[in-house]
Amino acid sequence: MASGALADDIREKLGELSPAERKVARVLLAGYPAAGFETVAVLAGRATVSAPTVIRFVNRLGYRGFPDFQAALREELDERNASPLSLYESADFGRAEEDPNPDSALLRHGSQVFTGAVTATLAELPPHDFEHAVRLLADRKRRITLAGGRFTHLLAQYLGLHLMQLRDDVRFLPDRDVERTAVLAALTRRDVLVVFDYRRYESDKTTLAALVHEQGGKVVLFTDTWLSPAAPHAEVVLPSRVTAPSPYDSLVPTLAVLETVVAGVMTALGDDARNRMQHGEDVARRAGLY
Repeated sequence: MASGALADDIREKLGELSPAERKVARVLLAGYPAAGFETVAVLAGRATVSAPTVIRFVNRLGYRGFPDFQAALREELDERNASPLSLYESADFGRAEEDPNPDSALLRHGSQVFTGAVTATLAELPPHDFEHAVRLLADRKRRITLAGGRFTHLLAQYLGLHLMQLRDDVRFLPDRDVERTAVLAALTRRDVLVVFDYRRYESDKTTLAALVHEQGGKVVLFTDTWLSPAAPHAEVVLPSRVTAPSPYDSLVPTLAVLETVVAGVMTALGDDARNRMQHGEDVARRAGLY
């Protein structure tokens, strides 16, 4: 099976399932991941189906039986909760290379890792989700707010600064409590929240996504292949591989997705984007900023 959250695999197969199997899928998705560790009998009871239906369901996902499904779920959770320190210790990143030219070996390894991760990320993005994200970000009737995390605030700023040159009503979620509260309290149906949340996920991102969803706004979530807990509240989920030659998750594939999204927004806005850019250049030149 392709790498990624089992929840995502289940969602993709919903259309292929029988009505009874879909009941199992919905119970699992509603209580993911904890529901996956129930016994077959308990899960069948909660879905009001027979135990053989649960077994047929996991067979549809490509597993020989329920124990195999639970083993895959445990492995996913281990990966999902991994920290740079645990990855460092498990992969022995600190050991010296056996290669007589370790610097060139690392460059070759980096080239292979990043090339593969970017290629796989762009190939695995669902086209309809990507196109929906572009439509939301190019809709000038909507107000865009961006929020990042410990490291991913850099990506939020990168995307936001590009969008500001192409359209109006783009802002970053403030850091100070009073300003942040004011922004969150004023959210409406016309708002789009762009959230970046990667493993060791940050609980405030799930809360932010839930608030926007409850107010009728839209959430565009950039996350990893294990999917942030904010995913159930998102209108669009754009996952990226995070494979890196170090124990730190890579943001390189996500950056490739962002630059592709920017290209899509520019295309969608057409002459309006070009005119906005020209006006910005004129203002900056007069103000001595460029």
